Amino acid sequence: MSTEHTRLRPSGEWSPDGVELACAFVRARTGVEGEVALVNRSASRRRRRPRTAEESQWSGAGPGARDPISAGSVLDGLVSSGGWGPQLSAHAVTGRWEEIAGPAVAQHSHVESFIDGVLTVRCDSTAWATQLRMLVPTLMSRLAEEAGEGVVRSVQVKGPDAPSWVRGPRRVKGRGPRDTYG
Repeated sequence: MSTEHTRLRPSGEWSPDGVELACAFVRARTGVEGEVALVNRSASRRRRRPRTAEESQWSGAGPGARDPISAGSVLDGLVSSGGWGPQLSAHAVTGRWEEIAGPAVAQHSHVESFIDGVLTVRCDSTAWATQLRMLVPTLMSRLAEEAGEGVVRSVQVKGPDAPSWVRGPRRVKGRGPRDTYG
């Protein structure tokens, strides 16, 4: 070892630090004597690729392609590209039924399904089903405001489900008790 790369402690021991320790390690591993280059200078001088016209432009005062985009505009683009607008509008109708129909009507009815533009509403009594059938034109205009024109094409109002009178494996044929359901 050469003496210019070593430091001696006052006690006479060798005390390498930093670059000297790294050079000593490289010399010991490779067997090379003399100066050792620790950094490959040719690797750090790689050629940069030329910038494209879009990359070389700087942002100005107006909006640019590199500006951040709001999450709402990204989701709007995703919904429009996927063609999910009508479905989301329909689900918004079912989720906000109380706001659209009003609290009194919503207390006695609920949205049962929405298939191919037909909104099916189930009422808890025949009287409320009759009342809601009379309100269908008003309800259609309100749905056009909320969901968009043409999303809901018709509203089908149903009364309560009739109970099943079928009990057990042996039963008597017939209509069961006479009453009106819906």
